Amino acid sequence: MNNILKIRALLAQSIPKSKNLSVTFFKTGAGHYAEHDKFIGVNVPTLRKIAKEFSCLTLKEIKILLSSSINQERLLALFILIDLYKKSDTKTKETIYKFYMKNLKYVNNWNLVDASAHLILGAHLLQLDKSILLILAKSEIMWERRIAIVATWYFIRNNNLAYTFKIAKILRNDDHDLIHKAVGWMLREAGKRNISLLIQFLDIYATKMPRTMLRYAIEKFPETKRKAYLKKC
Repeated sequence: MNNILKIRALLAQSIPKSKNLSVTFFKTGAGHYAEHDKFIGVNVPTLRKIAKEFSCLTLKEIKILLSSSINQERLLALFILIDLYKKSDTKTKETIYKFYMKNLKYVNNWNLVDASAHLILGAHLLQLDKSILLILAKSEIMWERRIAIVATWYFIRNNNLAYTFKIAKILRNDDHDLIHKAVGWMLREAGKRNISLLIQFLDIYATKMPRTMLRYAIEKFPETKRKAYLKKC
């Protein structure tokens, strides 16, 4: 039995007997963003445990999981890829980064983006040219736009905030709610590192961004300051 068959057997054993509630967190109806996705109910801690057991998978094997129609298989593939990236040398990290970029079409739900964009794309670009993020931020594919902003979370953790604000400026007029939430979330995280820079950004753009984006960005502000910004929007 090869690794993929072993993994799928473990996943099958881990499917909860109770009703699968995963779909309640995703819009899987016709015409919705997760219409393409299938869920089997295996939780994240179980996926992380399986990822540790199969950390030696090849990129070819990871690709099989990553191209699956089942969301949890794609998420498992990304967990394995992240672990592989963290422990690899510089040359292998470059290979993994290129593999991730080549297979972005499979990173196509918010849980997949949020679990991986910062830990592979963001981590890899921290000390490199980041202009690819500007290209992704202008993509017609919504998931690529979300990848662009979430990737900057790694920069934020390393006190490098410039690209978060740069991409937030590009995406402030986006028409998708999942982008509004992601941008607001990253602005909030940037504000934890430098509140002055966040306030400078909001004083210019608060009246020019969706209310959801603004609400996420100012979530940690004192109530009076939150209300003052919300009145502007």
